[in-house]
Amino acid sequence: MKIYITNMVCSRCQMVVKSELEKLGIEPLKVGLGEVELAENLTDEQKIIFSKNLQSHNFGLIEDKKSRINEKIKNVIIDLVHYHNNDSKINLSLFLSEQLSHDYNYLSTLFSETNGITIEQYFIAQKIERVKELLMYDELTLSEIAFKLNYSSVGYLSNQFKKVTGFTPSSFKLLKDKNRQSIADL
Repeated sequence: MKIYITNMVCSRCQMVVKSELEKLGIEPLKVGLGEVELAENLTDEQKIIFSKNLQSHNFGLIEDKKSRINEKIKNVIIDLVHYHNNDSKINLSLFLSEQLSHDYNYLSTLFSETNGITIEQYFIAQKIERVKELLMYDELTLSEIAFKLNYSSVGYLSNQFKKVTGFTPSSFKLLKDKNRQSIADL
């Protein structure tokens, strides 16, 4: 049985969800971003308790198919931007279509209707949050960050960063309050 969960955006989220299942005496087969695989179905009582416990961590169960697909789109993009070194250039529309086994036009329409922004806008927002994170670590140069996130040039990265944040990357590094958003809030 698969269970789909909103707002799971990191490995810490996965640990929390696994812990909540274990409190119910359930050992999950697999816990991934946005989904959990179980050997058996949850009872109605377990589902109610699990759902309530998830809500206390700002997670929620996803019941309908469109919401599951929307959440999967977000999770694929988050995983791509935040957890993979993007060594090669990818075509986002083809990548999403392959990963989710749906036509990109369908995915794009569904995502825009549900979130009020395009998939591309969401992808850019995730990339900018990743740039902010890497700037805060201060371990990579802007050129290295641009390369790591597949920007064609430092100038393009800087222009996109300024357009989204209102700051140049170097101005952002000087700020005391870095104004980073939670991945789940994007």
